[in-house]
Formats: sequence, C-alpha cells, structure tokens
Amino acid sequence: MPAKKARDLDIVIVGGLGYIGLPLGLVFADKGFDVCLYDISRDRAGSVRQGIMPFIEYGAQPILKRVLKDKRLSISHDINVISRARYVIIAIGTPIDKNRNTNQHAFLDAFKKLKRYLRNGQTIIVRSTIYPQTCRKMYKILRNEKIGIAYCPERIVQGYAIKELKKLPQIVSGIDSDSTNEAAKLFKRISSKIIKTSLEEAELIKFFTNAWRYIQFAITNELYMISDNYGVEYDKIRSIMCDGYERMANLPSAGFTAGPCLFKDTLYLTAFNRNNFKLGRSAMTVNEGLPGFIVNKLKKKFNLKKKVVGILGMAFKADIDDKRDSLSYKLLRILKSKGARVLCSDEYIDDPSFVSSKRLLKECDIVIIGAPHSAYRNIRFPKNVEVVDLWKVTKKAKR
Repeated sequence: MPAKKARDLDIVIVGGLGYIGLPLGLVFADKGFDVCLYDISRDRAGSVRQGIMPFIEYGAQPILKRVLKDKRLSISHDINVISRARYVIIAIGTPIDKNRNTNQHAFLDAFKKLKRYLRNGQTIIVRSTIYPQTCRKMYKILRNEKIGIAYCPERIVQGYAIKELKKLPQIVSGIDSDSTNEAAKLFKRISSKIIKTSLEEAELIKFFTNAWRYIQFAITNELYMISDNYGVEYDKIRSIMCDGYERMANLPSAGFTAGPCLFKDTLYLTAFNRNNFKLGRSAMTVNEGLPGFIVNKLKKKFNLKKKVVGILGMAFKADIDDKRDSLSYKLLRILKSKGARVLCSDEYIDDPSFVSSKRLLKECDIVIIGAPHSAYRNIRFPKNVEVVDLWKVTKKAKR
C-alpha cells in the first residue's frame, strides 16, 4: 500500500516497523489518525501489508487488519514522505555496539539525514532512547524555530505495548511550551493521563526508571548466587521472606535480566555521569555475570566436554520472540568455549539452527531454562537430566 501523495498525513513514524514504532502506529491509526510507517525493512513491510505482525505483540493483530481495511495505515520506503505529516515521530533503534559501548552520535547522524525533509509547522517527537541533551542538540542542528521538538520517552513492556500505551501515563516534554503542548495534544488521544515535564526531567525519568528495575534484578540475582554457593535454595528463602511481609513484596525472582532497554539505559546513565554510577556498574557486573556463574557451577560438577547441554528459551523474556541482547546467547557462547555440545530451542523464535524441545530433552544431559516461556510450566524431564531453572517455571524439574 503506497503512502498518500497529498500532504494530508497526520503522523509519519520513522522506524515505523520496529518494536516501538509499529505498535504506536497501530494505536494512533486505530484512533482515526492517518499514519504512515517509514522504514527501510522490506521484509517486515511485506508482512505488515498482508496484515501479519512481524513479531509478537499481544492484541496487535486485529488492530492491524482493521486499520489496513480502513486505509488509516500505510507504509513507505521513500524518505520524502516525512514532509507530508503534521507529526514526525522518531522511533529508530539506538543499540550499543558489540563491545557494550554507547554511541552518542549515531542518533544525531540519522537526524541530520532527516533534516532536509522537515517542513515549517511540523512537530518532531522523539520516542527513541537517546543520550541526555540530545533534543537540545537537535534544535541547534535545525536552527528553525518553526519546527517543534518534543521528547516522549517510551515506557512499555516488550510485547504488551498495545495494552500499556492506553493504560500508562505518558511523559511529555519539549524544547519549548509549544512543542510540549503539541505533543501532549497528540498523546491525549491514546493515553488517559499526560504528565508534562522539562526535557531534562524526562531524560532522567527514562533512565532512572530502567536503572532502578535493573538494579532490583541485580540484587535478587546476587542473593541467588550467595544462596546457591551456600547450598540453600534461594526461591524457598525468597518465598518465606515475602510471606506476609509487605516490605519484601517487590523482591523479584532470580533470572536472566536482559533485553534492549534495562542494560542499555543503565549503561547510558553510567556514561552520562562520567562512569560514576557505582550501583549501576555493579548491577551490570552481576546481571551480565549470571550466565558465567551457571556454567562455572556446572563445570565443577560435570566434565562439560563430555556433556550435551540444552538451552530452553532463547528470547530475552517470557512468551515473546525478541532475542535482542538475550543472555541465553551469552550462555551459549560460554558453554561452547568450555567444550560442551549445545542444543538450543525456543517456542517463538524461528531459527533453523534450533531444535524442537522434544529433541532437546531427548538428547541432552543438562537442560538450562533460558527464558521462562509458559509452555515450559508442565514439561516433563527425563529422570537422568540435570535441570537448571532459576525462574522455577518448571513444575517437574529435577534441580
């Protein structure tokens, strides 16, 4: 479906076929806006044009079919489409590099390429994860007071954007009051509550929220490792601590803490504060070190060179197909470096190198739960299989 040629689009989303842009575009289109998704991915475009979601997003499929039928949603690979909308929402990915370093200039470099297609009267709304002070740098690049710049940080949980975009308060900030008000007016159409802040407040809210969650998971993961070294089952201790004791109610269970947000935002905040974020640095060490901890424990008990190890669940969290920054892949690399033969399986990720869970259980001596997919809750393991299940998602597991 080609993008409309007339300048009557309400919204263009740059990076519109991604995990952030597509659900947002669907929600706006479902509210009656004319939305165009600008993206370079032709594979995803083909899928979406056929009414098929290219990744798991609960509740999105019926909306996609509805907005396509109503002709409220279009897709374009032509960058000129940016000139045709009242609002330009930037939702491009800002990944860290393979050495776990932040790239503070990549987003601005991408924005410079968009600059020539922007027009007076438009409002740019940044939805991507950006380094602090980026919006002010964008303003200097534009040198145009007739184009607004707003920052509305993404806050949704992967796979549940459709539900949470309508439920969660939206943080709205801008380079000036007009930019803030324009963005607020737009997001009021999909959100029950708008919270206006300064740019600086919005930037820190985004990072503080994810850093706090990341640190929480690091605390429970370190407590798990202490308990395991002491020969005591952590999940039982945690259950007792939380039983009727409200002050412990928010202690999460142990498990891999990964994905494209929590680690990255903690890393960004650390870099922004001149590497002086001690809790954040410690949290990264703990959470990123958990796969190595598991392998070292197994190495003490088994000769891994003579074992077949299976990883059940390669996504970064339960019941989704997103593998970005998943620690299951780090676990895979470490196991291979120790000489183990490794089989991988996932209920949602389509990878020709993966095997079925049935085959994995049949061939493996050791099985590690990498992601707590609900399909694993009632799985039955052979009696001779060693099971490592930090999440305690399995009921019949030998641990």
